[in-house]
Amino acid sequence: MISAGVSADLCHTIGLLTLGFLVVRNRSRLQILKLERASATCDWRYRIFNCTSPHQCTANGFSHSAFTFGIESHISQSNINGALVPPAALISIIQKGLQYVEAEVSINEDGTLFDGRPIESLSLIDAVMPDVVQTRQQAYRDKLAQQQAAAAATSTAATNQQGSAKNGENTANGEENGAHTIANNHTDMMEVDGDVEIPPNKAVVLRGHESEVFICAWNPVSDLLASGSGDSTARIWNLSENSTSGSTQLVLRHCIREGGQDVPSNKDVTSLDWNSEGTLLATGSYDGFARIWTKDGNLASTLGQHKGPIFALKWNKKGNFILSAGVDKTTIIWDAHTGEAKQQFPFHSAPALDVDWQSNNTFASCSTDMCIHVCKLGQDRPIKTFQGHTNEVNAIKWDPTGNLLASCSDDMTLKIWSMKQDSCVHDLQAHNKEIYTIKWSPTGPGTNNPNANLMLASASFDSTVRLWDVDRGICIHTLTKHQEPVYSVAFSPDGRYLASGSFDKCVHIWNTQTGALVHSYRGTGGIFEVCWNAAGDKVGASASDGSVSILKCFQRVGGV
Repeated sequence: MISAGVSADLCHTIGLLTLGFLVVRNRSRLQILKLERASATCDWRYRIFNCTSPHQCTANGFSHSAFTFGIESHISQSNINGALVPPAALISIIQKGLQYVEAEVSINEDGTLFDGRPIESLSLIDAVMPDVVQTRQQAYRDKLAQQQAAAAATSTAATNQQGSAKNGENTANGEENGAHTIANNHTDMMEVDGDVEIPPNKAVVLRGHESEVFICAWNPVSDLLASGSGDSTARIWNLSENSTSGSTQLVLRHCIREGGQDVPSNKDVTSLDWNSEGTLLATGSYDGFARIWTKDGNLASTLGQHKGPIFALKWNKKGNFILSAGVDKTTIIWDAHTGEAKQQFPFHSAPALDVDWQSNNTFASCSTDMCIHVCKLGQDRPIKTFQGHTNEVNAIKWDPTGNLLASCSDDMTLKIWSMKQDSCVHDLQAHNKEIYTIKWSPTGPGTNNPNANLMLASASFDSTVRLWDVDRGICIHTLTKHQEPVYSVAFSPDGRYLASGSFDKCVHIWNTQTGALVHSYRGTGGIFEVCWNAAGDKVGASASDGSVSILKCFQRVGGV
């Protein structure tokens, strides 16, 4: 809340500048991440928030922003003398606004701390939500009630256990503290009856990145985990059993050529993908370049033809092509061996947000223009265009057979498409906020688990994850433990479990058959990405505080 003493003109200016920053965003993971970084670090000095006047925009190199801001805000009609506005004035006002909302959430009307808890910090996005105070306070009350109920149950169980011991009724069944291990002939999770928290000895936190970690992905054939960060680096972490250290890391610095020498690009690494053989890693950056690295961390190729940030990139199954999507409204197929662009597809009318291969030379792309194009190498126009979403399409995924394409959108719908028809096969509506991402289960025809039913998972800003039976077009499970937007979901290799990551700092692991929560981990930062290793015994999670967590809550019979 801004003091009544602040002039209407200044309020107007602040509102327009803030709105401009929110609007001039993309629907990649950076849509929220840029705001979260600003909120978390308050280091906006070299960002557009510091430019509280066209003069300051120009001084910081944002000449186009200065012109646009001046025209749209009618700043020339304001009675504010820009020369009198001190540097970082807007930052100071917004920081104070954040602190005010944080106090509203954490303090009662009489000035006492809400239920005795300390003042909690809020993200920039959370602070502007109209019901943030009531929602946070109610969530805390619910959590407190659960803790009290759990404590009461534990106390009762302890009393009963003491009584049983006195009567000589102890049993030797391998259970301890309410937990039991299910042993069978394949990799399995340690399911927990009561407490689902992953213990500290089953979690490893990797440190090294100097900014938020947007993305992570396991090597498909070995225990190498790649991560991409806002510190303009990607890293490869060696987590194999014979590694000399659990935190062994290779730093892949993303540099650009200036003045005859390589200098750090200072741009975020926002996408990465391993080839199917696990020998090469492709990365996409906000500097507009895609890069190919060996698994030893050596730069093999730099791919430069996009005219702006790259939002997504994928290897095809054969490993000879890389597909990228960018803010320049185009998608490009690259020759992975020569580093040359095979074909650029300029069919979208707005930034392209996601891509996915259907075959080794055919792919789908989606965009903020609400369209989905299916394109083929060598064709000069899309072979299919799907239209039906009424807002930006955030993600697309082909099912394991390549017959069905799933898409999710800011219009809160999930749609299933087939190349056999123009209209969608299913229009699935259940989420009440934007759907951020989707994943097919590795089950059914065309997978290593052909006898298991195919499922689709969707993650939404409404803090829920849903599991869908696509054949019947129905939601079979709604997973509701998260308290903040869910950014990532990932199925275990056998499809029996689903990991979800949210900005509430939690990773939850669910049984896909029953919808039950079987494991939970709370990290130190908001979770942007979760992924499973090929063996299915580890989950990786990347976070907003620069950490990468490895969860080892799975075991094999007779070993890890």
